[in-house]
Amino acid sequence: MPSEDFFPATAMPDSDWWSALWPDPEGALRALGIEPQMTVVDLCCGDGHFTAPLARLVGGRVYGVDLDPAMLDKARAAVGRAGVAVRQWIRADAMDLAGLIPEKADFVLIANTFHGVPDQTGLSSGVAAVLKPGGAFAIVNWHPLPREKTVVLGAPRGPKTEMRMAPEAVRAVVEPAGFEWQRLVELPPYHYGAVFHRIESD
Repeated sequence: MPSEDFFPATAMPDSDWWSALWPDPEGALRALGIEPQMTVVDLCCGDGHFTAPLARLVGGRVYGVDLDPAMLDKARAAVGRAGVAVRQWIRADAMDLAGLIPEKADFVLIANTFHGVPDQTGLSSGVAAVLKPGGAFAIVNWHPLPREKTVVLGAPRGPKTEMRMAPEAVRAVVEPAGFEWQRLVELPPYHYGAVFHRIESD
């Protein structure tokens, strides 16, 4: 698949430093507010580093969505190695989320991708369409630190400095899509989670 089909600067990193950066993905998921028995969409799930612990946490009530078939294959393998399952794998553009999920979700997670989305409010509107009223949308982002300051295993990691978003910038593009800010979750050493609730309009 041509690289231009994907969001800019959102390629899946090498698993060695990714695992070093996120040694406890389930702990991060719990900190964001994901609880057992929730129905969750793992949007732009990549290689499944969060999908497998997410499936374990919520008892398989997960929709794994990604445009890249190679990433979906890796995510399937990661989930299989963990001895868990997901409800459905969906190969699709994240911008086309509305209509792809056959039930309303409690929670949508997008990790390390939102900074590269060209139409961030449009994506957020799609997320709102698949959430239950009051459902949560969590965006995991790199803090807007200079890239040379975010070192993992001896090398700078993450998107270019100019692509990184402060929480206030995330809030400015997400709230117009029908969300209200809930809280900021620190995810050391270099990330935060911006958690929003869908405004209860149904």
